[in-house]
Amino acid sequence: MKVKQHTIKRQVNLTGVGLHTGVVSNMTFVPAPPNHGIKFQRVDLEGRPTIDADCDLVVDVSRGTTLEQSGARVYTVEHVLAALVGLEIDNVLIQLDGPEPPIMDGSSIQFIEVLENAGFEEQNALRRFFEVQESIQYKDVAREVEMVALPTDNYRVTVMVDYNSPVLGSQHASITDISQFRTEIASCRTFCFLHELEMLYNSNLIKGGDLNNAIVVVDRVVEKEELANLAKMFNKQSVEVKKEGILNNVDLRYRNEPARHKLLDVVGDLALVGRPLKAQILAARPGHAANVAFAKKLKRAMEKAGASHIPHYDPKLPPVMDINQISNILPHRYPFQLIDKIIYLDESVVAGVKNVTMNEPYFIGHFPGNPVMPGVLQVEAMAQTGGILVLSTVDDPENYWTYFLGIENCKFRKMVLPGDTLVFKCELLAPIRRGIAKMKGEAYVGNTLVCEAVMTASITRKES
Repeated sequence: MKVKQHTIKRQVNLTGVGLHTGVVSNMTFVPAPPNHGIKFQRVDLEGRPTIDADCDLVVDVSRGTTLEQSGARVYTVEHVLAALVGLEIDNVLIQLDGPEPPIMDGSSIQFIEVLENAGFEEQNALRRFFEVQESIQYKDVAREVEMVALPTDNYRVTVMVDYNSPVLGSQHASITDISQFRTEIASCRTFCFLHELEMLYNSNLIKGGDLNNAIVVVDRVVEKEELANLAKMFNKQSVEVKKEGILNNVDLRYRNEPARHKLLDVVGDLALVGRPLKAQILAARPGHAANVAFAKKLKRAMEKAGASHIPHYDPKLPPVMDINQISNILPHRYPFQLIDKIIYLDESVVAGVKNVTMNEPYFIGHFPGNPVMPGVLQVEAMAQTGGILVLSTVDDPENYWTYFLGIENCKFRKMVLPGDTLVFKCELLAPIRRGIAKMKGEAYVGNTLVCEAVMTASITRKES
């Protein structure tokens, strides 16, 4: 799995009809900065409102997943979300001039192809995985749906469906890593049963449905008169059924294509948790309603696991900057180089790590019988972290100095001891102007805030 966040290199677009609304829409994928996440934007509406890909914004799950925010809706988002998850793209803005993404061929493959054509860009931020630590279960007894998330070190999904149909029967589909999505799942199309068509049509759905973008499963004998009505529904001269029971002799791409498409839907709907997952998902008879309910349960567990504003440090992941890269930017050297890693960096926020050990030189004279890291050095380490952020705004950081100009509202809330791992977060409070930067700095040990301050610094070019 990718460990750093990714976006696309350039914007790309495609056009097509929406499955349920029947409205032709232009959809544009636009690169987005770190921690932006996936958002939709209705550019055809006043104010061009954005809609977060968030399970708490789901307002309808009838034959697709619909989001609404600030009065703006976007329908049938699951196939495009599945494509982004399958490609491990974290940050993108999806602009739409209509209410629904194009259905294309009913799968995710055409979204995958256009995104691959855009190219991918690695960003200076680590992906913030939600790592499932214990079993999380969801059941809908009435619909015989069961879903569970189990701990694992990657993202794997297994789906079982059973439609009590002589045509489909019981089917399974699985991937053991999300990297398999593109080749094993992405091309699998949406489907429905013939007996559902009239109900969907009369419910004002599938206005953009066509035999080119959906598989229609026929599990009973169909008379000629009904075939004629179906042809009229799909604007075809005629339709027919072959013995396997697929309307209009459509060939399946896989023997278990319906089960694979259900897996695609699970991946797309669980994208609404809001962070990439490390979990094994097992799903029996899933549907959009269950997927979204399960996504909400996962999101609640994620929120309980930790506050999102605290930088997440996973020592197993490679840093954005290691000690050698830090040394190329900051002039500080032993014993005053106090930052070991940079784990996050964007235009306004930086996060760094300091491992506190008994070998620190200041412990020789500072409370030698009761070693406590001096508060002034906590602030200095915080300032060095902020210095990385400020120097990242110039093309040649090695040719600049950063100097403290002021410290305000500095508070030390808990002692920092040998063995602690300090995680610093510095965020600009305003854009840098005339070389002056003002930022809020915080230091954490685990989820505990140990130090905070507002710091002002200047950035000055070195004299040649």
